[in-house]
Amino acid sequence: MKAAALMALLLWQSAATNEPPVAQPDHLRYVRVLSVAAGAGQACAVLDAQIFPHAEPALIDLRIFPPNAATGAQHEVPYAITMSEAVTEETQPARLLNLGRVGGKIVFDLEMPERAYSDVTLEIDPDARNFLATATVTGMDMLGPKGRSTALGSFTLFDLTSQHLSRSTTLPLEESTFHYLHVVLSVSPAPGSAPESASGHVPGTPPPIVPAMVRGAQVPPSREEQILYTTVAETTSVETAGRESLATFEIPPRVPVERIEFVLSPAFKGNFSRDVRVTATAQPLAKGAANNASSAAEGDVDNDDRAPLPETVTGNILRVHANEAGREIRTEDLDFPAILGANLQRPAKVDVVIENGDDQPLPIKQVRLEMRQRELCFDVGAVRDAGLGLYYGDPALAAPVYDYERLFVAADKPLVATLGPEQMNPQFTPRPQPPLSFTERHPQVLWIALIAAICALGAVALRASKNVGR
Repeated sequence: MKAAALMALLLWQSAATNEPPVAQPDHLRYVRVLSVAAGAGQACAVLDAQIFPHAEPALIDLRIFPPNAATGAQHEVPYAITMSEAVTEETQPARLLNLGRVGGKIVFDLEMPERAYSDVTLEIDPDARNFLATATVTGMDMLGPKGRSTALGSFTLFDLTSQHLSRSTTLPLEESTFHYLHVVLSVSPAPGSAPESASGHVPGTPPPIVPAMVRGAQVPPSREEQILYTTVAETTSVETAGRESLATFEIPPRVPVERIEFVLSPAFKGNFSRDVRVTATAQPLAKGAANNASSAAEGDVDNDDRAPLPETVTGNILRVHANEAGREIRTEDLDFPAILGANLQRPAKVDVVIENGDDQPLPIKQVRLEMRQRELCFDVGAVRDAGLGLYYGDPALAAPVYDYERLFVAADKPLVATLGPEQMNPQFTPRPQPPLSFTERHPQVLWIALIAAICALGAVALRASKNVGR
């Protein structure tokens, strides 16, 4: 049993030396000046893509120090990192009420969620094709003759499948909070098309105007509460080969990419609907190569030199600006979600391919890779600390634990803080290697103790077996 006790003591000593070190500004390789607008209270700075390649994964080594940190004071300024997201819930259904037909038009009411909203997407029978519809919308807080209504406008819905264009059943309202929406829907076939429907009406005749065409409605987050994005990389170089147009990016390691956005030449007025394919391929590393200097010091890099598998995301961009049968159609969607994560732990090549088919290539002015906006928020005292420093680049650090982060409440209008360019920390000195523990200096002792413990346990088991035999 003595051997077992010795082994436990050695293991405890080994574990006791593995506590994460204290953050010190002179052991953080990079620094950026953090400037704050005049005032006191909560301040927030938008984090750009430049910070991700040299910081540790999940930004766990970020530290804010006041100006006198380099002269001896080591007090950290606590912070919280926020990520832009819709303030309200995700897309919610609207309750369909009083669905019917009046004078050849479909009429219904929508009971809206208890929050602000803007876009409302009507769920129209997906088998109804090649139609135009005018939706006249009024808002009210009470149904019935006693309810006061407010006109919210008329909007064109359409399906232009026969013209190889898109479908839109969204009502682009202004920011509203009405409890009910009253909708009058007038439907007709798109000019020059043979409408189709699962209901079996004769091709070439208008789609059947029946209430069953309307299945319900979905309410996405308000435009005022949509996710904000920060540009990761952008290019104006778009090459066309055959039936495809290609934009290529080289992305540093660990930079998140979560959306693709396209900017067209302002002179281009054409309509289109194009599929897009985004492929990210991590660059293979030589055996033992390091992603960055700080990670190399710890040896926690990806040493896999095998050819990585590509990651592919698809989407669609479109624009329809037209006047069909006296109805104005205006819809445009030049971005789509494209979350690339698994392959971006190493430097990666990202190819954005627009599939043109037999159409002329789009006059793309710019292609952008974007990430959800991340902000670094902290409190500025009544006496502001001018020239705060944001430090990072120490792989020995663990994530900080602050009461400020646990109790963080975002201010409605925080002070604006800005990050200066990244630079090497002039006070940087490599962190001294911690002294080796007794078991690290004498690994054979641990094996001896382990063997001794096994022998002792074996002797106890043998003695017990003899006693059982007697």
